[in-house]
Amino acid sequence: MPKSQPKSFKSIAKEAKNRLKSGFWENCKEELRGELARAKDAGVNESRAGHYFAGKVTCTIRGGDDDAFYQKVKQLLLAEGEVSDAIGRLTDRAVFDSLSYEEKQRYTLTLSERYLKALERFRRECEYEGRKG
Repeated sequence: MPKSQPKSFKSIAKEAKNRLKSGFWENCKEELRGELARAKDAGVNESRAGHYFAGKVTCTIRGGDDDAFYQKVKQLLLAEGEVSDAIGRLTDRAVFDSLSYEEKQRYTLTLSERYLKALERFRRECEYEGRKG
């Protein structure tokens, strides 16, 4: 798994400034109001809905690879539920086969951590949306 370079403070600040300029936070406030109203109408705890929405915004800001990975995990969970070989199914064989023993260990550990975070996010979404996960 190739390591991505950490973002510089300058690039993070630029992204934040762009969010301010584009009205990102105003849109978030409007969407939050809508989500809270929808939660109230559906009988869902508004605090729980607020936490769910905050996590959703955080994922939007981070974006990129984690969201694509989450979608892959979500498809697996919806299709087959929690399976014992999830890490094996999510492993990119072309990448994995090119790694040394130590790199394979690190890749598997990182993939496992990402899977657990995605599983937690999936469970929160299911709980909020009222479906069984």
